[in-house]
Amino acid sequence: MPFFTVPRKLNKLLLAVLAVALALLVAAAITTTSTSTSVSGQSKNSFATNLKLAQQGNAQAQNNVGMRYVSGMDGVKRDYAQAKAWFEKAAAQGDDAAQNNLGYLYEQGWGVKQDYAQAKAWFEKAAAQGLAGAQNNLGYLYQQGRGVKQDYAQAKAWYEKSAAQGWAAAQNNLGLMYAQGWGVKQDYAQAKAWFEKAAAQGLAEAQNNLGMMYDEGRGVKQDYAQAKAWYEKSAAQGDADAQNNLGMMYEKGWGVKQDYAQAKAWYEKAAAQGHARAQNNLGMMYSEGLGVKQDYAQAKAWFEKSAAQGHAVAQNNLGMMYDEGWGVKQDYAQAKAWYEKAAAQGSATAQYNLGMMYVQGLGVKQDDAQAKAWFEKAAAQGDADAQKKLNDLRQKGLIR
Repeated sequence: MPFFTVPRKLNKLLLAVLAVALALLVAAAITTTSTSTSVSGQSKNSFATNLKLAQQGNAQAQNNVGMRYVSGMDGVKRDYAQAKAWFEKAAAQGDDAAQNNLGYLYEQGWGVKQDYAQAKAWFEKAAAQGLAGAQNNLGYLYQQGRGVKQDYAQAKAWYEKSAAQGWAAAQNNLGLMYAQGWGVKQDYAQAKAWFEKAAAQGLAEAQNNLGMMYDEGRGVKQDYAQAKAWYEKSAAQGDADAQNNLGMMYEKGWGVKQDYAQAKAWYEKAAAQGHARAQNNLGMMYSEGLGVKQDYAQAKAWFEKSAAQGHAVAQNNLGMMYDEGWGVKQDYAQAKAWYEKAAAQGSATAQYNLGMMYVQGLGVKQDDAQAKAWFEKAAAQGDADAQKKLNDLRQKGLIR
């Protein structure tokens, strides 16, 4: 293996990130109205009672029957076609919950061809009646640009209508708009205020977002104790981002005693839910032997799970395993393929690693011009090693 003046790089562990490292926007779930007393948003009536009432034309019961078919509750087999049929009956009578639920079926593509225009139409009907969940969902369509031109002003307007009614998802989403500066001036104080409203209602995503603000000192004094407290609230509800973030705190010893066993346990909880970053982080623990016996086979397995979801960090790490022959037969073609996947997503580390392959002619024809192109991409993102390689190549007269 040739000696590298600046070795290729394995990515380090990462917190959950979305642009400014905050949780995803939250769309409202299926809404269930009750024909009797509501318990956690569900009807106390049995399926048989609801079905009898639905057959008699009761719109709320029709919606509840549809909900039973969506969720497969009370021994009812999940059946999206039946759900849609019952939602349509209720929606035709003007039931706002059913209108929202039909919109959600179309937005998700559950039992129907995904159709954002249809989703929007149904959300609008329900939102016009003042249903907070539908107002949030319309905001989500405008924020994401799904079936409509992306429009942050419209998104904010709908989120505000929903949030004014106390809808936690909309409050969280407004917080994200202020945290990210989407269509508004970035304002961490406003972001925190909205996250707090949603978190007070128990919304796990908002609790994680508050944790992130304290973790990174965004608009607040950095406070690991507060960050940990909010992550724990969120993680206790099964939020994978928060579980991964707790794992990071224990892995790094941020505000807690460094504890690899705890880190691994939290990463495993998140990874079991398919969380790509946690899967990569577990791969890193096995790759580096952090709190576990070094095990490249386990590392590779976790990197593969993460990379299969398109996680650029894991793709780069798989490339590194093939590049160095760690637990696998050294294979520069595989290394290059994985680096390219990660580099195409903007990974500066992978771009640097590709540059190194071209400098050394490993698995590719030696090509200083190609190396320069990759180093420039990485350096443009602030990669100091890439900039150093560019300087070295220029000093040697290999590039201009």
